[in-house]
Amino acid sequence: MDIAIVGAGAATVGLLDTLAATADSPGAITVFEPSPHLWRGRPYGPELDTVLVNAPPTIMSIRHLDFGHYASWLGTPSSAHLDERLGQPLVPRALYGEYLAHTAETALASLREAGWRVRIVTARVVGVARPGATWSLRTEDGGGHEADHVALCVGGGTPQDHYGLGGASGFVDDPYPLARTLDRVAAGNNVAVIGSGLTAVDVAVSLAARGHTGPITLLSRSGVLPHVWQRPVEHRPQHVTAERVAALHRQQGAVTLEDLIGLLRAELATTGEDFEGFAADLLATTTEDPVRRLRAQLDAVDDSRIGRRVLQEAAHSIGPYAWRLLPEPDRVRLQRHFRMATSVASPMVPVNAATMMRLLDSGQLALAGGVHKIKMVQGVFRVHRDNGEHIFDAVINAVNPPPRAIPRGARQLVTALLADGSAELHPAGGLVPADPRLHVVGDLAGGGPFITSSIAGIAAQAAWAVHTIVAAGE
Repeated sequence: MDIAIVGAGAATVGLLDTLAATADSPGAITVFEPSPHLWRGRPYGPELDTVLVNAPPTIMSIRHLDFGHYASWLGTPSSAHLDERLGQPLVPRALYGEYLAHTAETALASLREAGWRVRIVTARVVGVARPGATWSLRTEDGGGHEADHVALCVGGGTPQDHYGLGGASGFVDDPYPLARTLDRVAAGNNVAVIGSGLTAVDVAVSLAARGHTGPITLLSRSGVLPHVWQRPVEHRPQHVTAERVAALHRQQGAVTLEDLIGLLRAELATTGEDFEGFAADLLATTTEDPVRRLRAQLDAVDDSRIGRRVLQEAAHSIGPYAWRLLPEPDRVRLQRHFRMATSVASPMVPVNAATMMRLLDSGQLALAGGVHKIKMVQGVFRVHRDNGEHIFDAVINAVNPPPRAIPRGARQLVTALLADGSAELHPAGGLVPADPRLHVVGDLAGGGPFITSSIAGIAAQAAWAVHTIVAAGE
């Protein structure tokens, strides 16, 4: 069995780790990756120490269902990496990249010891076709490669330039790595950051850490900041589980949004919590003053109520499975709450929330909505809002890429797959294989929910892809 893996980020690490643990009959693996930062992908390469892994260790394991794998590798980090409010170690993303690299290299060593032939090709795949029983891949340097199975692990998309500012001096179209892009911003600049999600938080926190003295404004149509992670508690869900969702599907032939709400309601009842009050607080995400809400959430980091914790875990562990079972009207209903859902599912860590609160209280950081257009005129950026025109020296694009977006570097390959009939675009974004020998792992996989894939979700996809590949070879 010859497996071609396109890309060498977290999804590929999950594939290799699962292959090393489950594949009995040796074969060949070829990994294609032009970047020098193998196994780290775009998010976990060299970066500022202020750009942290934005989740507790228990949900950052790249080994499917082994929730202690990452924490075991991490060991006892220095006190400098402890988020005291969360009571958990939160390391720089670059250090998490070392975990991914260690996991990948360990898996490759095991595979080679078991007789697998492994190659790393430092070239981008630009073409693929099915001339017969095998795939034929073509790299940008003109090389040709054959494989029985192809796994696309090409990562997520890049931020969209909503205001057409690309190429303007002082505009940062893609903020990562911040270690490189923030060097373009003078310490006293009046900075506008487009967006108010986790990327915008990274930008604001990192600017502050670098000693930025000028004002920072987050420009956001919704004005919604991410929720704040709460300290983990000992609670194992009894109702909000994949098993309960599967049982509903078997009994009813379908699973509705009301069914899922019923499971959450029952879960909260186990600890005597008020579901109606919890739901009302969630729905206030987009209407309550964001500064007041951030302050309240910081105060609630130690709150023992389980509602938000259960919902956050379920969004990533059960959400992709449940989403595929929901009728279309229920999906549309959920998508109406996009900003609330992404805020809850992708919270910021308390240490960053505290920095944001300090910047807001000092007046250096502000939130602004009602933006109509942004133009560069005579060397400055003019932002037109409901309350008039505002001038900025620099603009940083921190808009989160839409889920299921096609990365720039993979567009030529995706075009070839579509032209060959090997895959098709999903109406809601992403790519759906039309050939059982093609596997899409990561955020590009079509048919998933509107929330960007988490590490836990990617690990689950990788494990399923390996199961499919191994079963085909038996």
